[in-house]
Amino acid sequence: MTIKKILIVDDSPTERYFLTDILVKNGFLVSTAEHGEEALLKIKADKPQLILMDVVMPGQNGFQVTRAIARNPETKDIPVIMCTSKNQETDRIWGLRQGACDYLIKPIVPQELLAKIASLS
Repeated sequence: MTIKKILIVDDSPTERYFLTDILVKNGFLVSTAEHGEEALLKIKADKPQLILMDVVMPGQNGFQVTRAIARNPETKDIPVIMCTSKNQETDRIWGLRQGACDYLIKPIVPQELLAKIASLS
């Protein structure tokens, strides 16, 4: 499956803009959510092919939302890449245990992000 539709979940407008800009310039269709609850609604309404998930957000954090996605039979096949400033190895391991397929630390390097997406396609 070639990935085209990507959902960015991040409470930072700057980060959403930065990631959207990279992805749109590379031919992806992008939607965004400011927090986990909004992300879960958008996933139900218009199933993305990939989710870029921040961790530190108001309400449910990215670990909780990723776990909910991974445990739901309707969404468990959507890959999640955590994109976060949480740079401890324990955070990375915890994110992968919640169901993320990869873990990137901010600031996101565009080439690294695009390579990770290409490896999923």
